[in-house]
Amino acid sequence: MSQRPEEVSTQQLMGHIHDARHVTIDIRPIEAYNGWPLQGEARGGHIQGSKAFPYEWTGYENWWQILQDKGVSMDRPVTLYGNDPEKTEQMGSWLMEKGQQQVNIYHGFTREWSADKSLPMERLERYPMLVGPHWVNELINGKDPATFENKEFVVCHSHYGYLKDYHNGHIPGAIELNTMDLESSETWNRRSPGELRQALLKRGITRDTTVVVYGRFSYPDNREKYPGQRAGHLGAMRCAAILLYAGVRDIRILNGGLARWEQAGYPVSRQTNSPEAKDNFGAEIPVHPGVFVDMEQAKNMLQANGSELVSMRSWEEFIGEVSGYNYIGKTGRIPGAIFGNCGSDAYHMENYRNPDHTMREYHEVAANWAKNGIVPEKHIAFYCGTGWRASEAFWNAYLMGWPNVSIYDGGWFEWAGNPDNPIEQGDPGQPSGSAQ
Repeated sequence: MSQRPEEVSTQQLMGHIHDARHVTIDIRPIEAYNGWPLQGEARGGHIQGSKAFPYEWTGYENWWQILQDKGVSMDRPVTLYGNDPEKTEQMGSWLMEKGQQQVNIYHGFTREWSADKSLPMERLERYPMLVGPHWVNELINGKDPATFENKEFVVCHSHYGYLKDYHNGHIPGAIELNTMDLESSETWNRRSPGELRQALLKRGITRDTTVVVYGRFSYPDNREKYPGQRAGHLGAMRCAAILLYAGVRDIRILNGGLARWEQAGYPVSRQTNSPEAKDNFGAEIPVHPGVFVDMEQAKNMLQANGSELVSMRSWEEFIGEVSGYNYIGKTGRIPGAIFGNCGSDAYHMENYRNPDHTMREYHEVAANWAKNGIVPEKHIAFYCGTGWRASEAFWNAYLMGWPNVSIYDGGWFEWAGNPDNPIEQGDPGQPSGSAQ
């Protein structure tokens, strides 16, 4: 006879969320956890203190590692909740079969918890900017999804100088957006206001256009042969940051990129789409210059109280074992920078992503940052090699509603290229760390 989890009431769950040993798990799609009311919830978001583990993640081989990273152990009691009672019960039984000792299920989230404003809930501050495949599908099919008011929109398939990536398949109606049209191949900084204006108007983008950006996740073994494919969704994050800097009012990022679109079962197209050009952006670019800081501003931040420069590079790059790029010779870090721990190398941000390529649960990101003094009360500027990984980190903080976050646009490429700038190498926690 298979084991069945125990159903708990709203009152019982209230006691559980105040029990430090107890873990409450939201099994709904990550969009619902972040704040989107997907199935009639009176309030969007999640039960205060709960962790995100969507039902679909049970199919991943490393499911147990994911749960462990969220503080779950076999001897800690857990309570699961969602919008689908059948899936909730199935996942509860599945966990018990895997050895979880105490599993509860809660079926009252939609009709009781979300409907009662006295019960505590949380959500990602700027969740409407992070959309799921269903939202985009409604948009392109003229159904005016939630939070969408504009009648003009552009969906952009981001790529890095590799147009074939677009032709290999994109969201129906999407146009191609070459990252190099928004940033310079000489400096890797964002392009001049005039160049940005021209690039955006050419693609039918004005300040009042809703712009959806996404990229493809693909990291082939032979990166030198397929350089454009290494862009993946990182390029979309970079483009989104530049769009915000320029002044586009309504930017949406497809959470999980094209991979998530395909996982949801939506079709891809190989038809080339040409946008209708515009002649007036509607504002002087940049509308939000604080999105980026330049080298002198970064230096000032290193000396000032209440600000931090955060290196979004791998540990090997941070301590100076590798530069991370074949066109950057010098290795090391900016003295005084804080380690932000992107992932394994210059092309990955796995420490900031869920297994389905969506943004990592934001509570986890904030908790990891806080250990290193990266907190919303400070002015935080992220940097990496040339601004791509820094852009993804920026969006994590910006979506959480942090009031003063930026990207040091030049990054390690610019800093190391100036012989007058100091460089530090080695583990900063060890006496052997050296400055040059």
